[in-house]
Amino acid sequence: MAKRRITQETFDAAVRENMEEFEMDPEEALREAVEQFESQGVELSCIVKAVPAVSSDVKQEEQTHEVLQALDSLRIGKDSVGVMEVTADMKRFTEHCSLGFPQRYLAAQKDAYPVILSYCKKSLEEQEAVLIALSALAALTDGQPDLLDAQGQLFLLDVLKKYQADSSVTRVAIRAVRHCCLKHEQNRQDLVKGGILPLLTGATTQHSGCAEVVKEASAALRVMTFDDDVRVTFGHAHEHAKIIVLEHNGLKVLIEAAKAHLDNTSVLSELCATLSRLAVRNEFCQDICDLGGLKLMMTLLADSYESPELVRQVMSAIRAVAGNDDVKDAVVNAGGVQLIVIAMNRHMSNSVVCEQGCACLSVLALRKPNNCKVIMENGGALAAVQAMKAHTDAVNVQKQACMLIRNLVSRMHNFSQPILEMGAEALIAQALKTHQDCGDVGKAALRDLGCQVELRELWTGKHGSLTH
Repeated sequence: MAKRRITQETFDAAVRENMEEFEMDPEEALREAVEQFESQGVELSCIVKAVPAVSSDVKQEEQTHEVLQALDSLRIGKDSVGVMEVTADMKRFTEHCSLGFPQRYLAAQKDAYPVILSYCKKSLEEQEAVLIALSALAALTDGQPDLLDAQGQLFLLDVLKKYQADSSVTRVAIRAVRHCCLKHEQNRQDLVKGGILPLLTGATTQHSGCAEVVKEASAALRVMTFDDDVRVTFGHAHEHAKIIVLEHNGLKVLIEAAKAHLDNTSVLSELCATLSRLAVRNEFCQDICDLGGLKLMMTLLADSYESPELVRQVMSAIRAVAGNDDVKDAVVNAGGVQLIVIAMNRHMSNSVVCEQGCACLSVLALRKPNNCKVIMENGGALAAVQAMKAHTDAVNVQKQACMLIRNLVSRMHNFSQPILEMGAEALIAQALKTHQDCGDVGKAALRDLGCQVELRELWTGKHGSLTH
């Protein structure tokens, strides 16, 4: 059932009433209003939970939030002054939009987008001004990609072309692009048609020494491969990934950027995450390997196994490229299994690392009896069992561990007894009881282990005959 919604004005009136009628102090009035609306089942995620700012020259009932005060000042000068004359107001607007989604949503409801875009277009010829205006646009569109229109798309493309050599402007422009493309398929398609992809790969190459630009560009490229807009039945995620790789040399660009930032785990995490999104075809997986990507991943896993975020993203990338059977063998031959098991044991308390570790080993084991042997010899099955024990409430850990166990024993039945002796049967049975999503993989694992499992027959062919 959908929750009720109220306007910001209704919420502010309730806070003001608590202060005037019940003589509460501002903090108490605010807390009381929040509790009152939440108890009535009202959705407050888009409401600014703050007392409207005090201003001496307006009546109390006309007091408003600081983000709107800044917006009103910008609106007054929209047609007469440039960005540099309203720098303080623009920076104040950006600062308050950055506080949270309710502030951005409130500003958008009050028609902030056309005001900010008008300043952006006026500032295009001046670097300092365009940086200030772009920052406001990037802050406003975070979580609100629907705001972007054709003029906004054209402005972002123009800025990225005009200021290709400027890392500061490029970084903020790419951030705005990313905000406008997340969960918005039409914006993605329009910007790709407008030529955004070579601008993103070009920025990664041109500013390869600037960690922040590389991170932003990598994240934006990754967003172009998402299929996350629920309003669209079929997106162009796969096509965009192919274009990035085939037309703009995306794999080489990202791998070379990673080599330039071997000491920066946050940049490496971003780049690995994007590489895993581009490994959409068998030959792309092989290309990543041939370009030195697999060797790089092995090095990162060996040298940076203390960083759970980087370990997670590296294992996710290995899992993606190991969809290629030749790459599976290359990973195992390079000592990948040992490194994955070490990382899992080091971060056994981290459910996401355990999930990716099990998933990675599961892919390496699929259709590869020799790889299964290496995984067993290096403690991969035991690590999966330990992960199941440590994260009984994490459905994805349970699913991936069940899948790994199933892949290990489906072609190597002699591994069943050692895995059963680790206590796998009871853990899988518990996962089946606790998590409905584990049904298929859990039962398949029990079946291939040789355990008693109750399989549901959907149709037995009895009770009536088929008629045409």
